[in-house]
Amino acid sequence: MKLRKGLLAATSAVLLLSACSNAEGSGGESTAETANTDNVSKTGMPIVNEQIKLEIFADRAASTNEDWNDVMIFNEYEEMTNIDVEWEMVPTDALEEKRNLALASGTLPDVFHSADLSNLDLLKYGQQGVFIELNDLIDQYAPNLKKLMEENPDIKKGLTFPNGKIYSMPTIYSPDFTSVLIGSRPWINQDWLEQLGMENPQTTEEFYQYLKAVQETDLNGNGKNDEIPYGGTVIGGLVGWMKGAYGLGNLGTRHKYVDLDPENNEQLRFYPAEEEYKQMLQFINKLYSEGLIQQNIYTIDYNQFLANGSENIYGSTVLTNPRTSFGDTGEQFVGANALEGENGEKMFVDIGSSLVRLGGFAITKENPNPAATVRWMDHFYSDEGAKLFFMGKEGVTYEETEDGEIQYLDSITNSPDGLTMEQELAKHLTWLGGGYPGIVKKDYFQGAESLPSAIEAADRLDPYLPEQLVPAFTFTEEESRRFSALAADIEKYVQETQDKLITGEISFAEWDNYIQTLNDMGLEEYMEIQNAAFERYKNS
Repeated sequence: MKLRKGLLAATSAVLLLSACSNAEGSGGESTAETANTDNVSKTGMPIVNEQIKLEIFADRAASTNEDWNDVMIFNEYEEMTNIDVEWEMVPTDALEEKRNLALASGTLPDVFHSADLSNLDLLKYGQQGVFIELNDLIDQYAPNLKKLMEENPDIKKGLTFPNGKIYSMPTIYSPDFTSVLIGSRPWINQDWLEQLGMENPQTTEEFYQYLKAVQETDLNGNGKNDEIPYGGTVIGGLVGWMKGAYGLGNLGTRHKYVDLDPENNEQLRFYPAEEEYKQMLQFINKLYSEGLIQQNIYTIDYNQFLANGSENIYGSTVLTNPRTSFGDTGEQFVGANALEGENGEKMFVDIGSSLVRLGGFAITKENPNPAATVRWMDHFYSDEGAKLFFMGKEGVTYEETEDGEIQYLDSITNSPDGLTMEQELAKHLTWLGGGYPGIVKKDYFQGAESLPSAIEAADRLDPYLPEQLVPAFTFTEEESRRFSALAADIEKYVQETQDKLITGEISFAEWDNYIQTLNDMGLEEYMEIQNAAFERYKNS
């Protein structure tokens, strides 16, 4: 999705405000009990009576404001909270190096915000006391996040490490905002369906017949045989769409290689080793070998893809919304269906859980005001905070219509200076670029996923979504290190083999060798670690 930076900025500010003393992070004491709380109000604004200052380390994506120290949203929030945040903006291309240097040297900010911290980093530095434990602080000073965790236990399960501790405040997509949980979704050219006298395909066979008809017909009327039945910039979108037609991936996209074994609901299976996965790849190989998939899908430049879309040569695709990508031609597309496969399966599984990422907001041991920092961040898990974060200030960035809807001002959507909408928004807000902590809510997020066409496309898929969308597992430090080593080889090999089978570089006669190679790489141990994490998840 396209929204990223603002919530992260909001999150980092929160982290700074709630930072704790060195003793708090070391493990034995409750951080809520030892935190500096005399100056902190538990409810209402301002958060602190006497102003405090936080130093927050934050990612600066290319699309966000260059300096959050003087941007409207955080100027407003400083007045509300009485907390002055000093933002250290780090360009994305230097983020990993500067973040790791800060962690290794011990020269720490009060908070790491939108800094792309991995789960392993959170656990490693949390156990060392570099990042403070937040369990008690969230319980006492984060009523909005606490409510979300109570209403959606999977969020708390996914946020808690095997040692029972929480070391960060996450990015959450509202559980009822299906469109944003899906992100990229399948689309089909409705104008071409009508020309062909065909219905929106309901099965993989009907989809194949539609693609063949597109290939054989001058549907854009330019006298050329230039129609591309399925187009994209990566094959993953099509694979994600087809998985559900073969009963694969029933835990959602946070688990790219494992799902719930349909023959034993108590354990996981590695579905790229299943016969149904082979069947799916054989179907996609058929499409590719017959020229029904864009032949340069593995190499095409994204801008060329957009240009192709605007020139009306695609019969189907998978992306967030063609109406924001293909210009006027995008109006021809409608949401495609979840497809029924040759074995009678019909699901759409390319959807993630509400818990999007853990590492958006982590408070360090150098923070003398962890309780205030947690309160600062917690506001962005509320309805009011989400509205501030994504919409800004009434009369400055948005207005309320007579029917109660809120919308960006014309000065934002139609810049008097000839700027794009994103460039105008970046003057005032920080969510552009993504990675932010907080909650994304349907009422206030104005990205491509919120357009009526995207909502309608998501509603079409809704009856066929998995029953259980499980967040990514957390591992012990030992498990994480071993799993990372195994996954690096196994998952790379799966991806490479998938692509070679689809393009015909290798034959499906090599399938048994593929399975044997997976076993030789340590697949059994890989699955033991996954199932151990799954057991903890179920029992937590």
